[in-house]
Amino acid sequence: MDMDDIHSIINESIEVHQRLGGIIGAISRVSDVMLECINTGGKVMFAGNGGSAGDAQHFAAELVNRFLRERRPIAGMALTTDTSIITAVANDYSFDEIFSKQVSAFGKKGDCFFGISTSGNSKNIVRAISEASSMGITTIGLTGEHGRMETMVDHLIAVPSGSTPRIQEAHILIIHILCGIIEEGL
Repeated sequence: MDMDDIHSIINESIEVHQRLGGIIGAISRVSDVMLECINTGGKVMFAGNGGSAGDAQHFAAELVNRFLRERRPIAGMALTTDTSIITAVANDYSFDEIFSKQVSAFGKKGDCFFGISTSGNSKNIVRAISEASSMGITTIGLTGEHGRMETMVDHLIAVPSGSTPRIQEAHILIIHILCGIIEEGL
């Protein structure tokens, strides 16, 4: 990879970030939904695969600990962290059910399920959304352009890109924006 290639990647990332202006309304609505959930005693459950699993854990940690300022801990829970649950469910049933089983066990009406999938098609995220919906849990999706999640979730933030690395870069920015709004709204 030469310097022109690196420059091209940086420009592509900048272009995607500039297009995020078109989804500010969605980001704002999701922050309102999350604040309502938190302020009425609910918790936010996060899930994703691969890099999105890392984002789920990052988001939960920012809520439980703090983002930019001292404040009370917020009930955020990454469903990606308990390897005993994940491997038991994957072994006994299917990898597609690793999150839906946890939503069923830990979720309640008044909570939010926040699914992260760059493609919007991750089977285990789609199943968890379905389970959460059937339980009256508010569903939020963070994804890229298109995908099954688009028509399944109550609230969607879709990064206007089809490039997985650029979507992931935008996801972390959106997560940080949501953390800041939530902290200010407490």
